[in-house]
Amino acid sequence: MAFIKPSPLSLLTPLLFILSSLLPAHSVEFEVGDKDGWRIPSSKTDDFYNEWASKQRFQVNDTVRFVYKKDSVLVVNDTEYRKCHSVQPIFFSNNGDTEYTLDRPGLFYFISGVSGHCERGQKMIVKVLEPHGEPSPPAGGSGASKAGMIGASLIVSQIVIALLGFFFS
Repeated sequence: MAFIKPSPLSLLTPLLFILSSLLPAHSVEFEVGDKDGWRIPSSKTDDFYNEWASKQRFQVNDTVRFVYKKDSVLVVNDTEYRKCHSVQPIFFSNNGDTEYTLDRPGLFYFISGVSGHCERGQKMIVKVLEPHGEPSPPAGGSGASKAGMIGASLIVSQIVIALLGFFFS
């Protein structure tokens, strides 16, 4: 029985695929409402922003960007979202160009802070998906995890270079 020796490229391709899956994914910035921005919806539906959000795929560390004039953005809990009123929002901004990082999986509730705007549909729920197959981040904060990812990236790069040298020398 003859043994077929696999080519170096046929061995390298699956290995590169596996190693590339270890690298961190890039975050995405979403402009809320696309060209309409963050304002009272002109459509007849109160769910304009929720419909927009339902068409997006939000991941941990993505950002949502709110562009608006003479308005504000509040991150609130689900009760305050339903009431369209917040006394102590989780986050508040009124600078006209607000970016908010979705730092965990789960639901985020956004409303306008201008009286009457939320009731007229200027509100949104964003669902952030669980990272696929990733463990929960360590309690030490993002600095430790960034350093770990940089180290992992360097190790992966060195392995790839070594393998390329081995197979093509």
